[in-house]
Amino acid sequence: MTDMLNTLEQADTQLLLFLNGFHNSYWDYFMMMYSSRFVWIPFYASFLYVMFRNYDWRSATKCLVAIIAIVVLCDQTTSGLIKPMVERLRPSNTDNPISPMVHIVSNYRGGRYGFPSSHAANAWGMVFFAMYLARNRKLNLFLLAWAIVMAYSRAYMGVHYPGDILVGIFFGALYATLCYYLLVYIDPQGIEQWKTTGRQLHQSWLPITMGSLSVLVMLTVAVFMAATQIDFFFN
Repeated sequence: MTDMLNTLEQADTQLLLFLNGFHNSYWDYFMMMYSSRFVWIPFYASFLYVMFRNYDWRSATKCLVAIIAIVVLCDQTTSGLIKPMVERLRPSNTDNPISPMVHIVSNYRGGRYGFPSSHAANAWGMVFFAMYLARNRKLNLFLLAWAIVMAYSRAYMGVHYPGDILVGIFFGALYATLCYYLLVYIDPQGIEQWKTTGRQLHQSWLPITMGSLSVLVMLTVAVFMAATQIDFFFN
């Protein structure tokens, strides 16, 4: 068992160093912005707008409460319970022997412990829940792409091992599934409405547009910041 865990840890470290190795000043700035929770507020707001625009306000409110519950459960499980219990150092932590080999972005190292990733848990929890509800192919593909890049950004910045991210995704999927089926039990008519109209959501283009515009702004800002080597933006 110990040999197996050591093998997994070595593989996790090698994969991290591989993913972390694709860096330059441009992508450093972009990934730092992409990983920030606050830059996505317009994207989140547009999704909520579409939700309340298409469905009865009671059902939409229940879904909003479920989303909040997913985020709280993911955050408390990963950061409040498992991280202090497992005490796995982040790759970026200076006490970690591999930290000299890890590329650090804008001197950001995160907290002391990184297993599992609360970023990945929160992002994928919201995405899985939205995919359960929306059943809209274009929107779901966009959400998947958004969450994949979000997960990669954590390894790129050197603050999480791939294993941290995968376990975070697991908890996101777990809590999204539990909250969805609890909602099916509490509000079966509302969920049936989501299933029926999900493929023809009015203004389903709005979250995709807002998310794409956010990415475009980040790509543009990253060009300017890489050219001028401004560092105070993130500090």
